[in-house]
Order: sequence, then structure tokens, then C-alpha cells
Amino acid sequence: MNTTSSSPLGPDVRSLTFDVSVDNVVFGFDGEELQVLLIRQGLPGEDMGAERFHMAVPGDLILPEEGLDEAAARILSNLTSIKDIYLKQFHAFGAPDRVFDEKDREWLTKIRRYPNRRVVTVGYYSLVALEDYRPKPSSFASRAEWCPLADIPTLAFDHNSIIKAGLEKLREDVVHNNIIFELLPEKFTLGQFQRLHEIILGKALDKRNFRKNVKRMAEVVPLDEKQAGVLHKPAQLYTYRRQD
Repeated sequence: MNTTSSSPLGPDVRSLTFDVSVDNVVFGFDGEELQVLLIRQGLPGEDMGAERFHMAVPGDLILPEEGLDEAAARILSNLTSIKDIYLKQFHAFGAPDRVFDEKDREWLTKIRRYPNRRVVTVGYYSLVALEDYRPKPSSFASRAEWCPLADIPTLAFDHNSIIKAGLEKLREDVVHNNIIFELLPEKFTLGQFQRLHEIILGKALDKRNFRKNVKRMAEVVPLDEKQAGVLHKPAQLYTYRRQD
């Protein structure tokens, strides 16, 4: 008699083996454009050709002893040398075929012990003042560089979709709290502040109303300083001071 219990999801679901990874969408602002940190897949000492493998967001498998937050910080540090930045978990991506596109097969066979395993990834987004961080590639990242959000190429795996989802979550979060200041330098102009809002929200904002609303924000403090080294009329600088 067959004593094996049946599963409503099919006979192989109970023995399903898969990996878990973390992918980091790092947003930076250069004063004009929102940028995303990308790595070029590559292995040290191996000539793979400039376009043989794709760009990707920094990501890797988690270790057995790690929590997700710990893994996100380690992976970002290992691949780009960036540490101690704002990290927020925003979504999980688990489509069965998300890592099995033909364009990604050769790369997976080079770096994965089990390249045919399904991979579920947890997405994090990070926010940095771009001028404060100079990424340095390491591990299996042959390059690490900022790319304008408007010019993101076709990436490895489903990373284009992950960036899109990260931006959508950032758009929601910006409306309800002050995380946008993580993207600004210590001293910024109201023009930069408005520009950043417009990029994230995906719409133009009325200048007069925007500045009227900013004046109500106790955290945005005007400085007795103006821009230096600009070709146009220098604008007043402001800073963000967290309220207790």
C-alpha cells in the first residue's frame, strides 16, 4: 500500500530546493539626475569581453547563518565597497523562471554551484548622497558605476523589473516621511530639492507651491551661504536638521 501523503500542489513541491538571494537597488542623486548603482558581471583575471555579460544591481545568495538585513549589507560591501548606508526591504521576487533566461545561463554556470536551482530574491533599496560614495568593484563585479535612471540598459535576470519596483516603493515612501534627505548632500538648493521630488514622483511641481510647503518644514534650515563655482546666479543653500 502506498503510504506517501499527497500534496495538493503536486508531488514535487515538498522536496523543492531553491536558493535565496538579496538584490540591492542603490539610488543616488547628483544634483540633476537620479542614478542607480550597477555592477558589471566578471571574474578577476579572466578576459570575458566588454559585453559578454550584463550589468546588474549588486546581489548575491545569502549565507546559511545570515539574516536578510545582514546579507544585504555584506553583499553591497563585498561587490561595491559601500558600507553603512540606508537599506530598506521592499519586495520579494519569486517567478519560477526569473534566473533562467538564455542571456544569463553562461554566467550562472561560472559562479553557482547549482546553476539550475530556482532563486527567490529579496529586494532592498538604498539611498545615498552620490557625492559621498565612490564605489569600488570587487568579488565578481568587474566594474561598479552609477547609471542615470533614464538610461538603464537591459540588465541581468529580472533586475530591470526590480529597479522599477524599487522606484515605485520609494515613490510611496517619499510622500510619508523624510527619507528623501538621504539622497541630498549636506548643503543643497531648493531647486535641487524640487528636482529630486519631481524625478521620484514622476511629475512636475509648481515652483511657488513647492517653496511655500518647504518653508513650513522645520527640518529644512536656510544657511547664510550661496552656491559657489556656478555659471548662473548662485542660489541660497539649505540643510536638513532632524527634529527630536
